[in-house]
Amino acid sequence: NLSQSSAVLITSGTFPPLALRKVAILLMLTLSLAIFFVLVIIHNKTINFRWVVAGFSDIFPIFETIMRVIIQRVSEASVRIIDLEKGRIGKGLLILLGIEENDHPEDVEWLCGKIGRLRIFNDQDGIMNLSVKDIDGDILVISQFTLHASTRKGNRPSYIRAARPETAIPLYNQFLEQLGTGLGKPVQSGEFGAMMQVSLVNDGPVTIFIDSKLKE
Repeated sequence: NLSQSSAVLITSGTFPPLALRKVAILLMLTLSLAIFFVLVIIHNKTINFRWVVAGFSDIFPIFETIMRVIIQRVSEASVRIIDLEKGRIGKGLLILLGIEENDHPEDVEWLCGKIGRLRIFNDQDGIMNLSVKDIDGDILVISQFTLHASTRKGNRPSYIRAARPETAIPLYNQFLEQLGTGLGKPVQSGEFGAMMQVSLVNDGPVTIFIDSKLKE
């Protein structure tokens, strides 16, 4: 009967292969979790949930949540949609913005603050010591879902992490508004989801990549 079969199974030292795999996976995940938390506590003394998510994303990419920007210092930049010029700036910043499905308003706030304070323009001594606001520069923002491309498998990038319009558009609009508030004037932009042609003259060249993963 069932109880006798179970007893024989246990005493014989055998174990169903599927069940054994499940137990092994569970033990590995539990051990990884324990080790990770110990390392975080040792290094940071306290645990911040964002650090936990960031750390796990290196092992399990599904946990990753990042808002990404590429910032280019430009002497001029413009964006066209079909034959219509949608935005144009002179000296300032061209920003490519990639929004991920699990991004939050806090990511927008941090990135806008960081961009506004970023000192990448030359002062009178030729040293990068001035922000875009210090030089009364302009900003052009272009939505760029391909910043979340994954090339881990195959040769065709996957964009599954990029936010859907219902998630991305409110964050995109918040980004534009908050960046403009910090700059003291409206920022120029493309159109979310549109096919655009972007032209720029990178001054330097100066190109900086920032994400909200670790707020660094």
